[in-house]
Amino acid sequence: MKKDYVSIGLLGLGTVGSGVVQLVENHQDELVHQLGCGVKVKSILVRNTEKERDIQIGQTFLTSNPDDVLQDPEIDLVVEVMGGIEEAKEHITKAIQAKKNVVTANKDLIALHGPELQKAAVENGVDLFYEASVGGGIPILRGLTEGLVSDRLKKVMGIVNGTTNYILTKMEEEGQSYETALKKAQELGFAEADPTADVEGLDAARKMAILARLAFSTSVALDDVEVEGISKLSLEDLHYGQKLGYSMKLIGFAQVDDHKVEVTVQPTFLSKSHPLSSVKNEYNAIYVQGEAVGETMFYGPGAGSLPTATAVMADVVAVIKNLLLGVNGKSAVAPRYESVLKSPKERFGQFYFRLHLADEVGAFSQITTLFNELGISFEKILQTPLNKGELAEIIIVTHTVSLENFQEALMKLRDLSVVKDVISYYRVEGNGEK
Repeated sequence: MKKDYVSIGLLGLGTVGSGVVQLVENHQDELVHQLGCGVKVKSILVRNTEKERDIQIGQTFLTSNPDDVLQDPEIDLVVEVMGGIEEAKEHITKAIQAKKNVVTANKDLIALHGPELQKAAVENGVDLFYEASVGGGIPILRGLTEGLVSDRLKKVMGIVNGTTNYILTKMEEEGQSYETALKKAQELGFAEADPTADVEGLDAARKMAILARLAFSTSVALDDVEVEGISKLSLEDLHYGQKLGYSMKLIGFAQVDDHKVEVTVQPTFLSKSHPLSSVKNEYNAIYVQGEAVGETMFYGPGAGSLPTATAVMADVVAVIKNLLLGVNGKSAVAPRYESVLKSPKERFGQFYFRLHLADEVGAFSQITTLFNELGISFEKILQTPLNKGELAEIIIVTHTVSLENFQEALMKLRDLSVVKDVISYYRVEGNGEK
């Protein structure tokens, strides 16, 4: 198919949408060189066509009527950057039914409805690409589905939310309280006025569901992801972690063994030697382990107008190349396996926990006896007296243990009379091997 230019319809003109327009305008020579034709943003769906905007859109047509984009026969490709779920899903579905290719940056939509939308795209012979839904400008999805396609991937873990990484960096390095660090993140635009989706791990969970699907070719659903956020973290635990050689991160973790998966998002202590521990502030990084490639890491800005727009435009170029070759709708691969979750006895890791113990002879021996009975050994131990006089604060890092055994140990700890309180416990990565 020979074309002088390909017309794009844009749904949304916010931060990312403005970045897409900017890249199309400013990088036209590069696009023509790559594609042999130009790229033009023909129409943009906005809520208010009269609103003053910082970006110059030239001859592009602004409209508040979705059909001006979705039903325009001259538009070959619809780019959805409006956000939200139900309205975006409705527009994308209509675009697919109208035989239009779709590129989206909408992680919420893809996490919840990606498989059904992908199926509809295949049935209608069009592409549905969503590189920008995870990791902003980091080309992680294409890395999984193309760069590492011949490997068997075993683990994907990473920092996939810049807001929480910024907050944790400020807490660890500057001793800021959670509340102070969050307020600063909001002032800088890294956190929303309502930060719940970020700080409670929901944003990261959506991204991990997408990553696990592609990495393991399995039908992981958002409900399969166990989620815990950072809002209850204390400076005390971060301080103890640093003394033990760890850095605290909100880690998305996905692993597969014998076609059984575990996918979690939780605060995790990383060994200072782990490559993810050096990722700071609002940056993202995803660490991937495969049977053949070994260990790789993808690093870069996880959000922002131009970084995210760069990922969108990578998908736009891929769609247009397929369009010119006449192969749209041919590249999608359905999941190979049903999602089967590991049980707690099949999940292994190291754990940090902090407790208050009666400061008396034989108290700690009761702890060690209990853990020995469950086959759990200790890698690191810290003990400090409390000002309360009769209590000691104990911090322990276990060797690798099953989640089932660790949970049983926690339950039995609380039944010991010498244990006054189990203050906290977190996963540890980077010290031991199963």
